[in-house]
Amino acid sequence: QVQLVESGGGLVQAGGSLRLSCAASGSIFSSNTMGWYRQAPGKQRELVASIGSGGTTNYADSVKGRFTISRDNAKNTVSLQMNSLKPEDTAVYYCNVNGLGYAWRPYDFWGQGTQVTVSS
Repeated sequence: QVQLVESGGGLVQAGGSLRLSCAASGSIFSSNTMGWYRQAPGKQRELVASIGSGGTTNYADSVKGRFTISRDNAKNTVSLQMNSLKPEDTAVYYCNVNGLGYAWRPYDFWGQGTQVTVSS
């Protein structure tokens, strides 16, 4: 079974930076998409950024130019560098990996989440 563990969350001042990391254990197939989602109190979970196995990235409009997603395929890790943080970025951030395994069987795994709080 695959497990994802996030780290790097915390409390920062507006304008500051944080770097989130997610480490995957277990068998991860190479053809997958890794990403970060977030959920603020009273809001639905939303995609923040994703990156495919070949390096193609996708960002929410609200974080473009401020956040950068990256991955290390050899180590099965994905990171999110967050700069110029705003109070509206406050949320629980979740790591996700999904794709197709052997015989094209789909899989979808989630981490437990890490809290990011940005003060004004």
